[in-house]
Order: sequence, then structure tokens, then C-alpha cells
Amino acid sequence: MRFEMICTGEEVLSGQIIDTNAAWVAQVLMDQGIEMQRRLTVGDRIDDLVAAFESCAGRADVVLVNGGLGPTADDLSAEAMARLLGVPLALNSEWLETMTALFASRGRTMSDKNRKQAMLPQGSVMVDNPIGTACGFRAFYKGTWYFFTPGVPSELKRMVHEQLLPWLASTFPIDAPTGLHRLLTIGQGESNLAQLLEPIPLPAGVTLGFRASLPYIEIKLLQRHKVDADDWQRLLIEYRKVLGDALVGENLKSVPEAVHQLLLQKGQTLATAESCTGGMVASQLVDLAGSSAYLTAGLVTYSNEAKQSLLGVSTATLDSFGAVSLETVVEMAQGARERMGTDMAVSISGIAGPEGGTEEKPVGTVCFALATQDGCYAQTLFLGARSRNAIRLLAATVALDMVRRALLGLPLCAEYGYLTRTDSRRV
Repeated sequence: MRFEMICTGEEVLSGQIIDTNAAWVAQVLMDQGIEMQRRLTVGDRIDDLVAAFESCAGRADVVLVNGGLGPTADDLSAEAMARLLGVPLALNSEWLETMTALFASRGRTMSDKNRKQAMLPQGSVMVDNPIGTACGFRAFYKGTWYFFTPGVPSELKRMVHEQLLPWLASTFPIDAPTGLHRLLTIGQGESNLAQLLEPIPLPAGVTLGFRASLPYIEIKLLQRHKVDADDWQRLLIEYRKVLGDALVGENLKSVPEAVHQLLLQKGQTLATAESCTGGMVASQLVDLAGSSAYLTAGLVTYSNEAKQSLLGVSTATLDSFGAVSLETVVEMAQGARERMGTDMAVSISGIAGPEGGTEEKPVGTVCFALATQDGCYAQTLFLGARSRNAIRLLAATVALDMVRRALLGLPLCAEYGYLTRTDSRRV
């Protein structure tokens, strides 16, 4: 089955809104063994919409059109499809009743403008929206089905799961699910990863791809059809060996997710003491439901005074070595662990820039420490000449990876690749 998607809206086209809908749909489809073949973004102009719809006709089996079903003048998807079909818009009385009842249940009076949302191309099939005022619909044109959904993410997701996927399964023969295996890496450039991995022979039916999204590069192994189990395992073993410390997880979205799962499994508690990252480490964990089971405290000690009063870092240490030093982050981690009574504590202090660097400690220099019951491990890494936010994001990821490695019993100081270690020690 050839599946394509058209995303509509000036705000999406202009970048005012990031199109997360398309990425979500592509992933859900992939889990069902359906690859999205093409995706197009179109603004709210009737001629452009008609042309976009026409361009898919006969090429795609199904086109998912997302957006443009609202009550305002710039919601033109239904009108554009009607024009393509050469039919008028017709009132769908079933949806009008549903929409009227929905407004009443919410204690609101339906505006006359909402009536537009019940106007569908004549002959199309209404598709239920269980939580919104805009129904979807599907229509057939020149061998291609067009499946229309609202742009509101929560409504799209319900309709994909409850309407689109069951309809696809009943209408089209779908082969055995396509397998997608993800290997999450940090600290290696995409070109270097390609140089390491591309010489490794792939089993028939497997393709290799990369997706870069700071601080990660995700390696994608796509099975387009069933692969011999022994060949598949040999490939994964070889990839893991070549990637080494750069590999931080498989089929995981992020390092925080890996740390979250491990802390819950092992019943360990954690405190964070952050300077240049400004609470980013703690925030990434708090994003995950259930983090209250292990995250005791997240301390943002940006100033030297805060490092002293909240964590017990000595004046002598700060005067002698500075805030960005192994000596300081060791005392930060130890202080956080002792004062918060946790199993582990991780600390960060660095120079995120764009100013503040020196010849000895250039922008991108970051110190890390992890205090556990077995002692304190510290390292200084040069994260490169990057933007302020990129340095902070990389630093937060490295700090969490130290936690991950400790929980797995691995050496805490990893050899990532382009992240250069300039010093390390155990206290």
C-alpha cells in the first residue's frame, strides 16, 4: 500500500507551528507495517490545496489530509476536495446533530459558523471525531482514497487509532509488519557513524538510516520484510561492538527515559546539583511520569554563593580552582548526596558561552561528578564550539549518561567520540 500525507495550514507552512502530527502519524503507521511514501505541506489557499490533492491522484492508495476542517474562512479542505471531485458541499445532518449535542453537553451554544463543519463533499463518507467539533471524511478520486482529519493533535490521534487504522486493515492487504530497530547514540558525528557502520554487510531486506537530533544521532535499521533471526542477531552484535560507548540504548527515545526506567527498576534515589544547565537534568526526568519515586531534589546552584550555602562547597575550593573544576563538582555532588540523603547525586558546572571562556577553559568546557556509596567519579569534557543551548543540552545528557552507566555497572567515564575528555578522577 502506498500511503501519503498532506498537512495544511499557513502556520505549519511558515514554521509558526512545528508539525509534530506528521512525525507521529509516520511512526504509528510504521508500527503497523505501513511506510509513509511522501509528505507535503500546503498553505490555506484553495487553488494550492486542489493542486496538492490532484497531485496524489492515481499515485497513492491513501492520502491522509490533516487540518483545514475548522469553522473559519481559512479552513478550506472540504471545499477544495469538493472542487476536485466536481461536486457541491452538502450538509451532513448526522454530524450536525452530533455537533449540536456536543455543544449542549458542554453548556455552550453552537455558533452558526460551526455549521460549516457539517458541510462535506457530496458523496463522501463521514468519519467520526469522538472528542471534537470537526468530523473527518473520506472520498475516492481517480483510484486514490483521501482521508481527512482535523489538525488538533488530540483529535487526530483518536481518529487515527479508532477510525483510520481499522479502516486500512479492513480495506487493504498489509504485509507482515515492517520492523524498525533504533540504536540511540551520543558523542559521534553522523559521518563518523556512517564510516563505522556502512562497511558492515546488511542482511537482505534491511536498510540503514540515520536521524540527527541534538544531542542524539539515531541509527535506524529497517526490516522491509522478514529477516533470518540469526543474521539479524549477528548484525546487532556487530553494531553494538563497533558503536561501543556511543551507544546509549536501543529502541529508546532518550537517555532520560533510560535513566528513569533503571532508577525505578533498581529502587535507587537521585539528587541533581546543576550550574550551567540550570535545572535541565532534573526537568528532563520530571517530564516522565513516576519520577517522584526516585528524584528527591533538583538544586540549581548557579552562583558561587549558592554552591556554598546549599551544597557546602568550600570557599577555599572555589578560590583555588574556580567554579568550573573537578574539585568543585565533586563537592557539589557529595554535598547534594549527603544533604538530600540520596543513593546518588550528579553535578554539573561549565562554561556554556557565548562568553566567559579562557584559553585554559574555553567555552564548551564542562565538569561532571557523580557521587555514589562507592565514591565520587568526576570528569571534564570539552563539548566543542557550539551554541549555548547545545552545550547545555549535551551536558545534561552526559550527566544522565553517567547515572545510567553507574546503574548498569559500566565505567562511568565513557569514550563517546567527539566529546574530548581533558581530565578525570575518582575520589
